Amino acid sequence: MVLFDLDGTLTDSSRGIINGIQYVLSKFGMQEQSRERLLEWIGPPLADSFRTYCSLDEHEARQAETVFREYYIRQGMYENAVFPGIPQLLDKLWQRGTPMLVATSKYTPIAESILEHFGLRPYFIGVVGNNEAAPAGKVEVVETALSKWKSAVDRNVVMVGDRKHDIAAAHANGIASAAVAYGFGSAEELHNAQPTYMVDSVDELGKLLLV
Repeated sequence: MVLFDLDGTLTDSSRGIINGIQYVLSKFGMQEQSRERLLEWIGPPLADSFRTYCSLDEHEARQAETVFREYYIRQGMYENAVFPGIPQLLDKLWQRGTPMLVATSKYTPIAESILEHFGLRPYFIGVVGNNEAAPAGKVEVVETALSKWKSAVDRNVVMVGDRKHDIAAAHANGIASAAVAYGFGSAEELHNAQPTYMVDSVDELGKLLLV
């Protein structure tokens, strides 16, 4: 069974996320000129990034996250692109009968909408993300994904992601991990997270998963 992260793994969502963050910062009277620096925000729960990079308290971080989500639902989620080769890889895995899930820090309805928009949703037996009532970290998201599909857990399981949080979640849940260096995490970040496997391209990922 393969668990896929969404941002930076299946899609290049950088434009919509960065535009959304800059929109939120302007509402809070702040700005960040470096789009490269904002790439560091992509992957972890957004409220955590607002606390870390903007020194917002818990209440302010949740407010900022709400403003971001309003922008993202309105237009940001469509300022996005599927990485070349991903649809073909998913199709090959699906034809082989490999169970696939999306495990993301995004809110589940948004993740579902993005996958539907790009025609990827039919490949996945489930989408597990965050919910507004009880936000969870990536460890809990992966744990939930595994617990909901117990019949498939007896198979070999690998978590595919582009940030250290994906690798840490795999370690915490006792499954293998594949770090993809074509996403938003730096090579140093991914090496330090000690993934089971590391690949540089979608082509290499296919060679790993289709053995």
